Amino acid sequence: MADDWEEIRRLAADFQRAQFADTVQRLSERNCIEIITKLVQNKKLEVVHTLDGKEYITPAQISREIRDELYVHGGRINIVDLQQIINVDWVHVENRAGEIARSDKSVRLVLGQLIDDTYLDRLAEEVNDRLQEAGLITIAELCKSYDLPGDFLTEELSKRLGKLIQGEVDQYNRGVIFTPAFVARHKARIQGLFSAITRPTPISSMIGTFGFQEHLLYSVLEELVNKRRLKGSVVGGRQDKAVYIPDIYSKTQNAWVDSFLQQNGYLEFDALVRLGIPEPLSYIKKRFKSNKLLFLRTTCVGHTLVDQVEASVEEAVSSATWTDIQSILPCCLSVEDIGILINQALRNTNVQSCARVLGSTVVVSDKFISSCLSLFDDTMQHKAQKEVKNNPVFLITEDDLKQVSVLTESSALSKKEKREAERRKKTTEGSGSVKSGGGGNAREIRIRKTKKKGRKDEDSDEETGPSQQHRSKQTEAPFMAQEEIVAVLQQRVSDCPEEIFSELAEHLVRPLTKTYQEVLRTVFASSTSSLTGANKKKSTKDLQEEITNLFNNIRLFEKGSKFFSDEAQVHIAKHVLKTVCTDLTNILVNFLAADLMMSVENPSSITNEVRLKIVGKLPEETRGPLLKLHNCLNGKSIEDFMINLETCAEVCGFMLKKGDKKKERQALFQHRLALTEQLKEAEDPALVLHLTCVLLFQASTHCMLHAPGRCVPQIIGTLTGRIATEHQQLLSVYESLVVKQLVSQSQSQKLQQLEEEEQAEAPDEEARSIRSQLILMTPQVKELVLSQRKPSVSED
Repeated sequence: MADDWEEIRRLAADFQRAQFADTVQRLSERNCIEIITKLVQNKKLEVVHTLDGKEYITPAQISREIRDELYVHGGRINIVDLQQIINVDWVHVENRAGEIARSDKSVRLVLGQLIDDTYLDRLAEEVNDRLQEAGLITIAELCKSYDLPGDFLTEELSKRLGKLIQGEVDQYNRGVIFTPAFVARHKARIQGLFSAITRPTPISSMIGTFGFQEHLLYSVLEELVNKRRLKGSVVGGRQDKAVYIPDIYSKTQNAWVDSFLQQNGYLEFDALVRLGIPEPLSYIKKRFKSNKLLFLRTTCVGHTLVDQVEASVEEAVSSATWTDIQSILPCCLSVEDIGILINQALRNTNVQSCARVLGSTVVVSDKFISSCLSLFDDTMQHKAQKEVKNNPVFLITEDDLKQVSVLTESSALSKKEKREAERRKKTTEGSGSVKSGGGGNAREIRIRKTKKKGRKDEDSDEETGPSQQHRSKQTEAPFMAQEEIVAVLQQRVSDCPEEIFSELAEHLVRPLTKTYQEVLRTVFASSTSSLTGANKKKSTKDLQEEITNLFNNIRLFEKGSKFFSDEAQVHIAKHVLKTVCTDLTNILVNFLAADLMMSVENPSSITNEVRLKIVGKLPEETRGPLLKLHNCLNGKSIEDFMINLETCAEVCGFMLKKGDKKKERQALFQHRLALTEQLKEAEDPALVLHLTCVLLFQASTHCMLHAPGRCVPQIIGTLTGRIATEHQQLLSVYESLVVKQLVSQSQSQKLQQLEEEEQAEAPDEEARSIRSQLILMTPQVKELVLSQRKPSVSED
């Protein structure tokens, strides 16, 4: 037994030695790291590395250290500071801080800071101390002081009102906290100050002057006004335009407005604004709900003024006169207001259809305007007679053309029957049938075209082209310009405002023009009805002879131009076209215009414009050839004119007979005789030279010449070898003197504009010398023609 116990004691000693003996085998640092990493990967261990990588820390330890640091820093700490203190990554600190804020209601995470209730309680105690000292504090100031958001502070401080904070929040502005004592002082100041006000005062000026808190002021003011502690009212709401108006001022103001409206019958908006009423329109509508007021742009007027305007308008209409509404209205009313008032009066009196407004303020009866038309009756009659005499082409209208077509259709048909019979008779006369038939054919063509024109008039509804639309436009002859009408009204209408004459004339222009057209037609019809058939027949016979003579003269003039160069022939052709050919064209146009009652007494007075208007009113079959003939007048070829002239003569019913030798000699004699008579009476050297050269040319070539003055040198050139040498030299010298005289005259006209007399003396002496030489030579030049034996009709 003893041995057993001894063995037991020995084993116990060995075990004890083994327990207290040092371990021979140890784990290295790398093995520990690998073991921990393996545990973390297998999610059997959750630890976080420190920033220096020397330590591991568990999330629970991070949370404990965050709470410890929050307590140490007085209940408020920034997460950035925590990250530096705990020495772990910022993400882990932020996650644990968020977890703490979510799990603990006494801790809040605000703008990256952890804040607990102990800090907020101390903050509320500090705010209470400041509030009791100042009486009022704003959340905005606290935000700057404590660097916290306004909503967060408002919410937390509101929870502690009445507990840690002895004050209250403004109902209209949650960002203001004040004490009851401050409100009482504020209310007492407001009550005393506004009780002393006797006139409208802007509330914004009171706030700036006395430093009132804006929202508290409006709240206290409304409370005092509602309880009638302050006898007044606030208008304009809680805005910069808010005005406090005491009752004493309102009573005086209302009394003035009522009195002014009763005495004058109107209220001016600007006057009410100057009186202290910021919104006059709404004030008047509220003040005078039962009154019938007419609201204008700048004023409102009562029924008294409206009745006066209506009475004036009715009187003007009934008496056929005018009335100036501005004279019975206040001067403060604008022109636009007067116009609205007049339109209202016209609607109320139902006279809109028989009255007009001129000059914005004058109401004129239509009967008065009609009476003004009678002032122009005499002038209209005289002018119509003069217009019919001078320019009948401007008076004819499409309706007149249709009437003339209907009236002339029957006569045209009767002429056709006569000419058909005459043509059949002449065709049986033998060898002369060809020549006579030509004239008959010309007339036959004209009759056919006239009948075609009649069919066109009957079927005019089918013609819808541009030419028909152009002819349908009525050409109105103007009566008077608006300025002339104004001048007549100023002379013959008395006691009428000057400013309405222009508008009155504008209303008169159209009716005067329309009446004038009717007078023109009446005078025109009476003047044309006197033309009888016998006179027309006689006129046609005379025109046939005149056209034939002019036609032969043009042929002879063209023959005479062949002696000159091409350039000179162009100048001569243009001159012939502008003179003789134009006269012949005017005769034909005037003849056709007579059928349509558009002719003039003197065809030579027809201008290019008038001729175009007449041709434009002619039927299509005559308009085309006449228009081509008109265009030839601006050309350079007499031959083209002659070709178109034959077509036009055929259309007009005239026969262009070429003259025989005897008639040509007679035409040469008549032409030479006429030029000789002109030469005898001529005194101007240039005219004397021109006539002498033309006569010498005709005497030497037996050809008529109609050339402009610029061709005189070319005429003298053609006379070389045809007249004596001394006569040729005399003409050349005389021509040079004439040229010098013309140049001297043009220079003297320019020099007369100069002020220096010395510069003008020399040219005057030279001009006198040239004039004296011309006076001496003029009889000699005339004698070159006049000394020849008197021509006879039978000479070649």
